[in-house]
Amino acid sequence: MSETLPKKSTVDKPRIERAVREILAAIGEDPEREGVLGTPRRVADAYEYLFSGLNEDPTHHLEVGFAEDYGNVVVVRDIHLASLCEHHLLPFIGKAHLAYAPKGRVVGLSKLARVVEGYARRPQLQERLTAQIADALYGYLGSWGSVVVIEADHTCMTMRGVQKPGSITVTTAARGVFEEDDARRAEVLGLIYRGGLGR
Repeated sequence: MSETLPKKSTVDKPRIERAVREILAAIGEDPEREGVLGTPRRVADAYEYLFSGLNEDPTHHLEVGFAEDYGNVVVVRDIHLASLCEHHLLPFIGKAHLAYAPKGRVVGLSKLARVVEGYARRPQLQERLTAQIADALYGYLGSWGSVVVIEADHTCMTMRGVQKPGSITVTTAARGVFEEDDARRAEVLGLIYRGGLGR
C-alpha cells in the first residue's frame, strides 16, 4: 500500500488573524503596538500547525507494514506529545506510552509516533486522545490488542483555575487481548511503568 499524504490545510488564516486582533483589543491591548503587531499572523501560523491533525486520518501512517511472525508485545515509551485542550485552547504536554501485540504484521516505530502526533494536533481531550490511539493500533493495524498510557501536564489546570503546578494526569486504554485478560494487561503495564512515569 502506498502512504496517503495528509490533506491540504483548510485553515482560514486571514480569519484567525482578524479574530486575534479582536481578542487583543478586547483584553485592552493595542493591536497596533509594535510588540503585538505581528501576533495575529504568528498565531494563525501556529494554529495551522497545532491543528494540522484535523486535516488527516492518522491511521494512514499504519498502512505501510511488514509481515513478521513476532509473537510478543511491542512497547514504545516516552513519545513526546503536545496538544491543545478543547475547553480552553491551552496546551497539555506530556508523553505517550504504546504497546501492541502484532498479528503477523509490524509497522515502523516512527509510524507509531506519527499516529500520536496526528491525533494530538487537534482540539483534544486527553481521555479521547488515549482511546483514539488505542483504537488505531488495535482496529486499523489489526493487532491482537493494544495498550496506551498518556501522562500530561495541563496548563489549563496549572496556570489558571485551580493553579496546581506539577499535577500530572494519567489516562489508559486497553483493547483486544489486553482488555480481556487481566494478567496480560498487567504484564504490559509493568513494561510501560518500569520506565517510571512522571520522570
